[in-house]
Amino acid sequence: MPRDIKNKVVAITGGSRGIGRATAEQFIAAGAKVAIGARNYDFAAKVAADINAHAYALDVTDPASMRAFWQQVESDLGEIDILVNNAGEMIVSRFENESDEDTAHQIGVNLLGTLNGMKTAIGPMRARGRGHIINMVSAVGMIGLPGCATYSAAKHGVVGLSEGVRAELRGSGVDLSIILPIPAQTELTSGVGKGRFVPLLTPDDIAGSVLRTARRPVYNRYVPGWTNPVTRSLFLLPQPWRDAMGRFLKADQLLRTTDFQARTRYETRVKVPTAEGAGA
Repeated sequence: MPRDIKNKVVAITGGSRGIGRATAEQFIAAGAKVAIGARNYDFAAKVAADINAHAYALDVTDPASMRAFWQQVESDLGEIDILVNNAGEMIVSRFENESDEDTAHQIGVNLLGTLNGMKTAIGPMRARGRGHIINMVSAVGMIGLPGCATYSAAKHGVVGLSEGVRAELRGSGVDLSIILPIPAQTELTSGVGKGRFVPLLTPDDIAGSVLRTARRPVYNRYVPGWTNPVTRSLFLLPQPWRDAMGRFLKADQLLRTTDFQARTRYETRVKVPTAEGAGA
């Protein structure tokens, strides 16, 4: 039987934009009480007012901020049933040209941000014997993509982290899931070149998968589903064949096909918080 989402308390990091906002909207439509966390509280508060959510200031790279977010949400809304670790940021660059600050920032948000959310959630969820942690990963959590090597590394790290912690949670009543979508039409992918035969998803496509996972927990959910067997099949191929497949799909041409001018506004915003709201 699918789990009832009505009146469940759902906390979503990076919940004011893109996939995070779409996920919040779908949980709210299902009857959940939703808290969204973002670095820019003013922007998040405007979004929350529009979609009937609750906004909180949150810097996922800071463990203390994550703990304060958790405590404030539980004080206002009740015990958190589902944590969606969604916050993520991506810088497109040739690896050797990427600044140390950009490298640290991506690792901090994508990997350490997820780690901080999991660490905060596991204690109280284990004590209650129930709860669900859903980590937003990416298809690049399974394959390395030139042009966003650090982002790929961080998402690979989330996969390894999730697999290890999932085994530790066995028998605790706490579920852990990862979502592995191909790119979506969000600000994070603005200007990014598109691979051959790879459609761009909408935020709602991915948000729907998060909601389905909350209702029927599975460990890994690929979005769309056909990418699961394709990805697994690639790992069975000899490396030269995998490289050839990557070239055929144009996965090796990201740096050549990206419109870096179109990415300027996004990458400037995530590097330097502004009144428009920083963070995914």
